[in-house]
Amino acid sequence: MIVHRATLDVSRDLVLHVSRLLGAERRLCGTSKGSRALTPFRQAVLVLRWFRGQKDIPALGRDHGVSRATAYRHVDEGIDVLAAQAPDLHEALDRARMDGLAYLIMDGALLPTDRCAEQTLSVKGEPIDLWYSGKAHRHAGNVQALSCPTGLPLWVSDAESGSVHDLTAARTHLLGALYAAAADGGYEGAGIGVLTPVKNPSDGQVLSIDNRTYNRLLRGLRCLGERGFALLKGRWRTLQHITASPSRIDDIARAALVLTERFSPADPGSLITA
Repeated sequence: MIVHRATLDVSRDLVLHVSRLLGAERRLCGTSKGSRALTPFRQAVLVLRWFRGQKDIPALGRDHGVSRATAYRHVDEGIDVLAAQAPDLHEALDRARMDGLAYLIMDGALLPTDRCAEQTLSVKGEPIDLWYSGKAHRHAGNVQALSCPTGLPLWVSDAESGSVHDLTAARTHLLGALYAAAADGGYEGAGIGVLTPVKNPSDGQVLSIDNRTYNRLLRGLRCLGERGFALLKGRWRTLQHITASPSRIDDIARAALVLTERFSPADPGSLITA
């Protein structure tokens, strides 16, 4: 076995923030000081390395001198502690009002996951794979999000299975409380207050200049909504393919949201060494 040192490319402030959350959780649970194999700071480094895309948890455990089981427990604890800090929908909407945002951008994304053999019935009564998305041709969880006009994500929903349509997921988790948003064509029929593109006529006619302009403006907003998921999945690469149980997708996405709000690039002179 070849031993090497690794660096964590996030700011020290972010590691310290996660460390403080983990330390508070230990005090809440009554954990005696010094009884854990890792300090809150070293656990925070392990958790953030996992979020940054180093998904081999047993290997992370070896790097930090803990067992496979302990490494899994530390990662799960980190996910739970971070996810608990994420705002719920009403808190996110209140924040948007306080910030004076004129609108929010609604978007959905499929977060790929390992194969899951859970079965369900389709709308036609046929047996299908619950977590398989026929649209994306892969197993995934369907997560909805709200972003501010700059594309920064403000809120993410619980995960639905990949076989669930965007509109169904939005109706379940979002539309009841949403006052205004811009969205893509997947939300056609969502109702008043949700703007969707005008479809091309089925008879081959060309859309009017007003409708084409309207669609172009919506596309400009939609790309910013997609930027929200690009930030989440680009910074926290574990979202690009989740190897944990699909039931953990929503907590992992919420944890990534919290990390994104506090993320700042690491100073090359202050990289964390693992």
